[in-house]
Amino acid sequence: MFCDHCYRDAGARLADELTTDEAKKLIREIKSAGFKIMIFSGGESVMRSDIFELGSYATEVGLRAVLGTNGTLITEEVAKKLKEAGFMAAGVSLDSLDSQKNDRFRKLENAHDLAIQGMLNLKKAGLSFQIHTTVMDWNVDELEDITDFAIEIGAVGHHVFFLVPTGRGVNIEDEALRKVEYEKTITRLMKKQTEVKIEIKPTCAPQFMRIAGQKNIPVRFSRGCLAGISYCIINPKGDVQPCAYLDIPVGNVKEKPFDEIWRDSKLFKELRTMEYGGKCGDCNFIDTCGGCRARAYYYSNGDYMAEDNWCLYKPRGTSK
Repeated sequence: MFCDHCYRDAGARLADELTTDEAKKLIREIKSAGFKIMIFSGGESVMRSDIFELGSYATEVGLRAVLGTNGTLITEEVAKKLKEAGFMAAGVSLDSLDSQKNDRFRKLENAHDLAIQGMLNLKKAGLSFQIHTTVMDWNVDELEDITDFAIEIGAVGHHVFFLVPTGRGVNIEDEALRKVEYEKTITRLMKKQTEVKIEIKPTCAPQFMRIAGQKNIPVRFSRGCLAGISYCIINPKGDVQPCAYLDIPVGNVKEKPFDEIWRDSKLFKELRTMEYGGKCGDCNFIDTCGGCRARAYYYSNGDYMAEDNWCLYKPRGTSK
């Protein structure tokens, strides 16, 4: 695949990707840092020949191993091996029920059909899965239909990702939803959540916590933006950054243990203060939302503590 929105700008394997031994060392350090879940993602995660070994090792040290995948390589054999390795769940990408739209976005013929077959193979293997959809201006009207499809096929959730311009996503920034449509779409998803039993989660849209609270819609989450607070990512080369869309390396696990980077990073410490600028700093939902730090960074020309100006909410006592 060569997906239009890929934050990793994934392509050929990088020469300096983490080795299996380096990855295992990292897994031990992630556990030492107090994390409970490790998401193996990509690019395409199952293209690593050691993915089953690493998933098994993560499980062995006490982490909940989950997988992010485009689903196209999840054959019955792969699904069975993932289950045997200890993976607990998988997120499978599907951006449209229209195969032509989906395949055009993913730059792979039959991506739609292969992803659905991958879901069926996961189901047969007894591995829970959820559907991941990146919402754009051309598929925004079918989100509820994709949720209904998720229920029909047996998914446990539908996570809807809102574009943050980074990687190749910068090239399609004009297709991202703008402020009013963004708010309306999150509200639609929260309304849909009241009608279905599977989990719907807007991702990279922390305002869903405010909207859910305002409408008394129960969610299992405690906060919207987790970047640098209880979540971070390690890229294929070992660079640690706050989230996939906030591409600011704060250290490399080949040079310094991950648990030390997580504990001592100046950038992480600043994010944990939640001393945001603009209306995010004044907002009465600061503890549960936090604004999207990656979106704030992109649209403020480099200030990850700036306000998330896609938010329409006016904090109490302000005219912003």
